[in-house]
Amino acid sequence: MAGRALLIYEGDCGFCNRCVRFIARRLPSGAQFKPWQRVDLDGMGISRARARYEVLWVEAGGRVFGGAQAIAKLLVDCGGAWAVLGGALRVPPFRWIAHGVYRAIANNRWRLPGGDPNCAMRVESPATDLPG
Repeated sequence: MAGRALLIYEGDCGFCNRCVRFIARRLPSGAQFKPWQRVDLDGMGISRARARYEVLWVEAGGRVFGGAQAIAKLLVDCGGAWAVLGGALRVPPFRWIAHGVYRAIANNRWRLPGGDPNCAMRVESPATDLPG
């Protein structure tokens, strides 16, 4: 992947779509935003299970960050005060707190505004979603 960073999200989740639209309108990121259903995951070395489990940030060089760390990288990309917040989310103990908050939201996204019952079926960890 060359050029801009990419934020990959669950395109079939109303809550996720709502969040991405909010971010795209309000944060000064230079990243692209694409649902995992429209991305060549195999070409990036990303499993479908992981893409369903967490938001992903793919750097221009191809390095992948997931969950709260993807959000932290997005904030760093925005610069200014956003970058300070994103940087803080990358170091303990804030990193641990961010992970817990992210998982709580992701595991319950179907209950949040814009969420729907289809989202509830997509919150299992990649380890439980992989073929045996």
